[in-house]
Amino acid sequence: MSWGTELWDQFDNLEKHTQWGIDFVEKYTKFVKERSEIELNYARQIRNLSKKYQPKKKEEDENKYTWCRAFYSTLNELNDYAGQHEVIAENMTSQIIADLTRYAQEVKTERKSHFHDGRKAQQQVEASWKQLESCKRKFERDCKEADRAQQYFEKMDADINVTKADVEKARQQAQMRHQMASDSKNEYSSYLQKFNQEQNEHYYTIIPNIFQKIQAMEEKRIERMGESLKTFAEVDRQILPIIGKCLDGMTQVAESIEPKNDSSQVIESYKSGFEPPGDVEFEDYGQAMKRTVSETSLNNSRSDNKAERSSKSKSKTLWPFIKKNKGSNPEDFSHLPPEQRRKKLQAKIDDINKDIQKEMDQRDALTKMKEVYVKNPQMGDPNSVEPRLGEIANNIEKLQAEAQKFEGWLAEVEGRMPVKSDPPRRTSVLYETQNSTPPTTNNNNCAQDRESSPDGSYTEEQSSEVQSKVQPETAESGDEFDDPDEEMLPTIGTCKALYPFEGHNEGTIAVTEGELLYVIEEDKGDGWTRVRRNEEEEGYVPTSYVEVFLDSNAKELFSWTRVYLSEDS
Repeated sequence: MSWGTELWDQFDNLEKHTQWGIDFVEKYTKFVKERSEIELNYARQIRNLSKKYQPKKKEEDENKYTWCRAFYSTLNELNDYAGQHEVIAENMTSQIIADLTRYAQEVKTERKSHFHDGRKAQQQVEASWKQLESCKRKFERDCKEADRAQQYFEKMDADINVTKADVEKARQQAQMRHQMASDSKNEYSSYLQKFNQEQNEHYYTIIPNIFQKIQAMEEKRIERMGESLKTFAEVDRQILPIIGKCLDGMTQVAESIEPKNDSSQVIESYKSGFEPPGDVEFEDYGQAMKRTVSETSLNNSRSDNKAERSSKSKSKTLWPFIKKNKGSNPEDFSHLPPEQRRKKLQAKIDDINKDIQKEMDQRDALTKMKEVYVKNPQMGDPNSVEPRLGEIANNIEKLQAEAQKFEGWLAEVEGRMPVKSDPPRRTSVLYETQNSTPPTTNNNNCAQDRESSPDGSYTEEQSSEVQSKVQPETAESGDEFDDPDEEMLPTIGTCKALYPFEGHNEGTIAVTEGELLYVIEEDKGDGWTRVRRNEEEEGYVPTSYVEVFLDSNAKELFSWTRVYLSEDS
């Protein structure tokens, strides 16, 4: 079916229809553009969501759990998923929007040219028609004039009163009019034939050719619309494999979650390394309490402390140790339980060794460069790398010293870590004092024992012997708490030392395993509890080293024990 033969008289309707087709192309282009903007906004929101839930630096420890790693891997896959939607927007913009926008301009220009040719041909036909009408009216007018001239001649010829000259004049006039009518007839006939040829050419050649071009233009527009619709679907289809991989990745990381491994990791994260306390031994109050007074006994140590403190000047303690450590952790991680401290120290040593290896690699590279400069002076000055080599040597020396420091702390922790054996007995002060025997070693031997047993080690020595070991510590630290003008804090409970603590740092107090103390300040989140031994001795101990009792029964037990020991001495 051809528009040229079937729609020869529908020029105006075809003009409207083709304009509507171009408007539809522009409408579809706008639709794809809005779809592209939706994809970009969606991708941006997905990326922001993924970024929002990415782990912060303080949450890096979460990566040791498989379910946390699975979630963060899902976020990364989701980020890639968002990238595919950006690809959709980019492909739609380049393959559809830009193409259709350019094509719409081209088809507008082509349509304008075709309809301009059609209007020009239409105008030519109309002009020929007007010329034909003019020839026709002239021929009609000349025929009428010839008839009137003929009638006038016949009238003059019949009148006997008219002269022969007038009759001849009328005859000539009639002949002239007949000749003019004949010429007009010939002109009209000739132009009519020309017009018919032009009209035939217009409706059977020119207009069909123009309409055929317009039809081809319209069919091409429709074809381009189909291709664009297909591209619209293919753009989505092209990213489906990648999106499928993203979804497969999410599924794989979800299936990689190991509950057993994560529950074991909790043990690794929070294991303190302490042995659980053993059974509480029976305290036989039926036997008479016998205490052997010796140089390592509790009374002697306390009397010695008081004697030493009386000779020292009193000064009000400002607790610099606690103030310095609140809000920051010590470098040796001493605020942590042994197992966690060991892991932190080992991780620190590993980091330092990595830094040492980097510096050594740089040193080796610069050394090789220096050798090349020595062999080929034109390539560079060997002395130019000396400053950098010296700097690297200093860095390595500092790092090695730091590593040695942390290795010393690690050795200290590993040396005092409890060995898997029989659980330590939880013995009270009363029972230990009843069964304690005088030590056979002097003070020098006790000092040596303390040096060989680092702070925080686990021991089952009797209370009297342990008291002798901490005597020098309490003698030095006690003078910080016996200012008579300083207002004493009220007790809020009691505590029992689960492990020995030597308290080398300022502001701390040495305690022995099983010793009972007053609690005057609870742990405020920094891992330290403030305790008091008597009116003159108080300080901080690690919270994990003591068992706190805040009820009234514990206070009464502690008071009774203290009074009993005092009376016995």
